[in-house]
Amino acid sequence: MGKRDDLIARYADDLQNKCGMNVDMDLLTKVTIGCGPAIYNADATTVAATQPDEIATVKDNFLIKKLGLKDGPELTTAIDSVLEIYGKSERNKYRAVVYYMLTKHFGKEAIYG
Repeated sequence: MGKRDDLIARYADDLQNKCGMNVDMDLLTKVTIGCGPAIYNADATTVAATQPDEIATVKDNFLIKKLGLKDGPELTTAIDSVLEIYGKSERNKYRAVVYYMLTKHFGKEAIYG
């Protein structure tokens, strides 16, 4: 297994054990690939949930640009909900896991068709 496969396995473990979700491995793989080289960068691989700039980046670059959603308060509410499910005390909130949960939340799996 390569480094990306190891990371996907780690993300799947987080989704199952920390978030209580059944994982669609095909979708998780596609979301992870969609994150590009960020998954290999120590700073970019996680979402800094306490930093407003980071939340804005998730909203603007992922929800609006990637998923094609319209800006509105429901986007911030969804991000907050996903971060709450992941666990406020969880230090490492992996970007691919957050993006996977947001994709599922909004029913936008077809984007990764």
